[in-house]
Amino acid sequence: MPTYNEVVSFWQNKRASGEATIEQHLDSFRVLFAYHSGKIENDEVNYHDTREIFENGKVQNYTGSPRALFEQQNQKLCYDFLKDKIENREPLTLQLIKEIHLTLTAGTFDERRFIENGERPGEFKKHDYVTGVLEVGAAAEDVEMELQDLLEEVNNYQGNNRLTAAAYFHARFENIHPFADGNGRVGRMLMNYYLLIHNFPPLIVYEEDKKIYFECLQRFDEKEELQPLTRFLAYETEKTWTKAWELEQRQQVQHRSLEEHMIDR
Repeated sequence: MPTYNEVVSFWQNKRASGEATIEQHLDSFRVLFAYHSGKIENDEVNYHDTREIFENGKVQNYTGSPRALFEQQNQKLCYDFLKDKIENREPLTLQLIKEIHLTLTAGTFDERRFIENGERPGEFKKHDYVTGVLEVGAAAEDVEMELQDLLEEVNNYQGNNRLTAAAYFHARFENIHPFADGNGRVGRMLMNYYLLIHNFPPLIVYEEDKKIYFECLQRFDEKEELQPLTRFLAYETEKTWTKAWELEQRQQVQHRSLEEHMIDR
């Protein structure tokens, strides 16, 4: 498995050279990201249906939960929505956060939140929710102010340690818990958006690693310790891009071998 710095170099070199292979890798990435991000919070999500949605725009003979299907369709729509914004490196804003939430959660709010509580996709929560063992989460009336403060912090950051900044943004976003539902999916999408607009590789939080993921977020909630989450995200980045990195290493070895052979001749 490559180191995190090796993955960053691989990513940035491919981007700088304009190679089409990175776009091919991203096609596979977005399916896997959507699957794992959805699966973390909805066990009915499966890889086959997710791939069918991304590749064909529909699922044949579907018999599962309509919500699971909506969630994965929304993941695809969100990628399409963000593509130009990523290319233009548009900064994070409150409006963008709301638009991402609207896209990812359209058609998935339950009756109690939608009718009884008056909460809608694309709108901040109107009520307080128990969000973890410490019942973290900003009060509904403080959400917009706390998010705006957070955005000013991350948008004004000028350092090179973008993974730490992304980890901080993600941990604080989940701690604020600005929406009635969908905070995890939105938070992971926002984290990757932040990385991509700063030319750092996006990552998948793998469903099989969710126990560690939640523990790292809890460490931040309890003690404001960010290092466990940063280390975890570095590992997930390495895991996300191992196959692509190893393929490039093999191709480089083959290329050098061919060059040496031609010189010997």
